[in-house]
Amino acid sequence: MAQGPAQDDGDGAAAGAGVELSRDADFLAHRGMVFSIAYDLTGIVADAEDITQETYLRWRAVREPVANPRAYLARIATRQALNSIRSTARRREEYPGEWLPEPLPTGTGPTPGVTVDPETAALTAAEVSTAMLVLLQALSGPERAAFILHEVFGFGYPEVAEALDAGQPAVRQLVHRARERVQAGAPRSVPDAAEHRAVVGRFLEATLTGRIQALLDVLAPDVVLLSDGGGKALAALRPVRGPEKVARLMLGLASKYAAGAVPEFLELNGLPGMAFREDGAITTVFQVSLAGGRVSGVYSMRNPDKLVHLQGPPVG
Repeated sequence: MAQGPAQDDGDGAAAGAGVELSRDADFLAHRGMVFSIAYDLTGIVADAEDITQETYLRWRAVREPVANPRAYLARIATRQALNSIRSTARRREEYPGEWLPEPLPTGTGPTPGVTVDPETAALTAAEVSTAMLVLLQALSGPERAAFILHEVFGFGYPEVAEALDAGQPAVRQLVHRARERVQAGAPRSVPDAAEHRAVVGRFLEATLTGRIQALLDVLAPDVVLLSDGGGKALAALRPVRGPEKVARLMLGLASKYAAGAVPEFLELNGLPGMAFREDGAITTVFQVSLAGGRVSGVYSMRNPDKLVHLQGPPVG
């Protein structure tokens, strides 16, 4: 009889270890999705990393059987991200000038000093492109979450409703409103990396050489430039619209800063982008969106707080 409880303890420990191993395997299988949900919702790399870690801890604490780990993890990540959005709402309202999501390093290209984990590298531009994130930031938190879960990750309305703790009719309305606003803002199609890099190259060359006609030729008629300095670096406080105004601004920046800056290509948010280093540190990042093979959006990140995770030795 004395052996019975000892045997039970051993079996219980073994079962517990098995559950933990299973939980870890499930989390690793869906870690990229968890991070992407958190990043798409918050637009902040550090917040997404914190939410990913918190999701793991909460997932590890679950003891009851879970029929659909992917949906369960998405629910945890979504609720944590929405909490983060609510807690930072006041800071966002008081933010000086334009607010842009942090550039996210993706891909496996050589970027010494910048760590990109395999799950993040696997994220595609359709999931995390800056143009898409800018559109999503114009939505309410619940609209953003419903759109991301349903349209990007393919969850059904019952799963989205459970993640948002809402009824399915309400979720359908959230998805419908979000889809209409996103589709009105820009098409969801994303060019391939080679085309994107070629256009970025032409845009950069025309800017650095001061060839205004070449720059105008690469800009779409409705191009918009958004610049985020966070009140800590010089940046346009409002959107700059139209090819002439965007070209003048870019050429003015080039004449003022280009001599002391070293450009380099980085893969950011699933597509080629351009970073500029001054005294070895990245001080400006340009990302662009395309429409019809021309630049329709220019996103200039100059807020040093949002460039910390990109810092490292220069390429080459």
